[in-house]
Amino acid sequence: MYNDVLVPTDGSDAADAAVDHAIDHALRYDATLHVVHVVDEESVPPTPDAGRVLGALEQQGRDAIERVARRAGDAGVDTVESAVVSGPPHEAILEYVDEKGVDLVVMGTHGRRGLDRYLLGSVTERVVRLADVPVLAVHPADTAQ
Repeated sequence: MYNDVLVPTDGSDAADAAVDHAIDHALRYDATLHVVHVVDEESVPPTPDAGRVLGALEQQGRDAIERVARRAGDAGVDTVESAVVSGPPHEAILEYVDEKGVDLVVMGTHGRRGLDRYLLGSVTERVVRLADVPVLAVHPADTAQ
């Protein structure tokens, strides 16, 4: 049913919950697991240290991806592809989906409600609304079956 499963990660608890589900789907459907981390360059103020900050964010992304790849390998996922991408997070994720032919996205959600949701926005919510493929939104309290 699914050949390519994408799980974006930022190393948060919400992302970790989604990783469990993504690994489960990759195993169940013998799919390639794609793991991405998005560096939002626009969130870094233009200061003399901006290059160093971006470098640190990219390294954090590589570290988060490596942790997911290890978990997937330990669980028996045969094929894992990964990338650190940049741009507005929802746009970068959707571009990756299109470029790689991903047919399922599994994302964590913080489950914000009320004013926080409107003020902070939600990358997951934007991906759900704009993606042409199914998106599984996983709350941190959820665990893989």
